[in-house]
Amino acid sequence: MSKPKTIIITGCTRGLGRAMAEGFASLENTVVMGCGRNAEALKDLESQFGDPHRFLPLDVVDDKAVEALANKLIPEVGPPDLIINNAATINQNAPLWEVPAEEFSQVIDVNIKGVTNVIRHFVPAMIAAGRGVIVNFSSGWGRSTSPEVAPYCATKWAIEGLTSALAQELPSGLAAVALNPGIIDTEMLRSCFGESASSYPSPTEWAKTAVPYLAGLGPRDNGRALTAP
Repeated sequence: MSKPKTIIITGCTRGLGRAMAEGFASLENTVVMGCGRNAEALKDLESQFGDPHRFLPLDVVDDKAVEALANKLIPEVGPPDLIINNAATINQNAPLWEVPAEEFSQVIDVNIKGVTNVIRHFVPAMIAAGRGVIVNFSSGWGRSTSPEVAPYCATKWAIEGLTSALAQELPSGLAAVALNPGIIDTEMLRSCFGESASSYPSPTEWAKTAVPYLAGLGPRDNGRALTAP
């Protein structure tokens, strides 16, 4: 059997992140390194899947913590074959001028700086290995806009640009992709749509097609702005 593929998923304790962690952990020859802030959810995932999968505490905003995790994991399991930068947050619905400065900064810190922190500390090992795919989660609101979610829109438009530039910087054999997951019934969507979010697929339903799709991405996809099936 070939060496298992290592998948790093940020924000794995709820919503799409958890659904992806469960989906990838169920695949053959795949090892999940899931990261998140909810200790209880991490413990639950650990008990559900166990070795060789690992579910580790991480706040992607903390650059030193991301560096420490990379320094721990890379020597143990090697460079990741796939990084899924999923961790994100959204502002409470409000006109931009009513969004508190602290809340605006939090959205920026998680959605842009958190993604960059992970790239900074994991991608050099992928470059040295000559392989790997980085998927930065974007949004329909990274390609269009809606009122009252301006901070979130700004970060996802930033992810589109950041990923496109990163794709131009990567050597042959690697890929960076901005992925719009589509509209899914998550806590984040419910904060915007309310009960009408229930008319959209659940994260588990979404993951049934999204996980195989993500697993199939490769160097040919470098620089593409994709939408999950």
